[in-house]
Amino acid sequence: MPAQTLQPAPTVKAKINYIDNLRVLLTVLVILHHTTITYGGPGDWYYREPTTSTGALIAMTLFVATNQAFFMGFFFFLSALFTESSYNKKGAKKFVADRLKRLGIPLLFYSFMLSPVLNYLVYSYGKGKTATFLQYLGGYDSWINFGVMWFVAALLVFTLVYTVLKNTGVGKPARAINLPGNNVILLFAVMLGFISYVVRIFFPVGWVLHPVGFQLAHFTQYIALFAFGIVATRNNWLANLNPKRGRRWLIMSLLMVIVVFPFLYVVKETTHSPMESFQGNGSWQSLVVAVWEQVTGISIIMALLCITKAKWNTGTPFMQKVARAAFATYIIHPLVVISCTLLLKSWVENPAVKLLVAAPIVVITSFLLGSLLVKLPGVKNVV
Repeated sequence: MPAQTLQPAPTVKAKINYIDNLRVLLTVLVILHHTTITYGGPGDWYYREPTTSTGALIAMTLFVATNQAFFMGFFFFLSALFTESSYNKKGAKKFVADRLKRLGIPLLFYSFMLSPVLNYLVYSYGKGKTATFLQYLGGYDSWINFGVMWFVAALLVFTLVYTVLKNTGVGKPARAINLPGNNVILLFAVMLGFISYVVRIFFPVGWVLHPVGFQLAHFTQYIALFAFGIVATRNNWLANLNPKRGRRWLIMSLLMVIVVFPFLYVVKETTHSPMESFQGNGSWQSLVVAVWEQVTGISIIMALLCITKAKWNTGTPFMQKVARAAFATYIIHPLVVISCTLLLKSWVENPAVKLLVAAPIVVITSFLLGSLLVKLPGVKNVV
């Protein structure tokens, strides 16, 4: 498909509605992602109670792998869409001060207040230890523990780098760039896969940069999508999205998830390859996974952008309230997930069944709690 020509910018209301809705959707996926890891999905989480059901584990792995392919990168892209307009409106000093307040304060809150509570809940009720909270704090040495807020820490770093580049002239907008065609975007995704493969030779999936919690194996996509979020705004790319393009990317997404991923699983089982060979270290399996991940992720992002812009560009009072609470919900959801799953610990049932019960509870409760938090004086001015 040829590159699209630039169109007049949409109204602010039209642009914000579907983007806010996407933020809500991504926040729901984050909550479900961590709940799924609790009950058997691959990944690291505070408390785990994995199922032994093979069928459930395959389904959980597919869900977690698909999420990982796109949802955090999509968060960075959506955040970048409003970075330059905010910078231009406020100026460098006020912009940085605002970012430090809105990102830095939640980071400090999570690390110094929420994180010790989360870890104590697992220590006491998950592991059955008898120490009091104060006794536990006496030996606590993980005060810089961003947990799920690694995303906010990374976003703060990206924003500060953007500010430096902007002030030094490196970030000065070049000539207008039309929205690339589908073939160019697909090539971009494959290139991201190859670069991710090289990065994972040194930083395999699962390797974490402590204490900030960055998994560098995934940062190729994060950096690229943050940068392209800024480019998209400068060149008004979102105005050229349409349902036809979205349907094509949806087909590609389904192909990658329903056909290619099961094929990768068959390859793993028939070749008896250890999981480590799919995570990095220069193996051919890690190359295939890295390309699958990036093509899948970019396909889903393109499909969601095009389809929601056309079909979900609504701003009902309910969705506006939910969107307003999305960031607070993201911050507080680990408390809800951990508390709910610990309460279900004594229930003698397959963890896969517990997942089906816990999933709607943690999503609804997290958003309810987030909605209450944004009404608190002080909090509402930060998140």
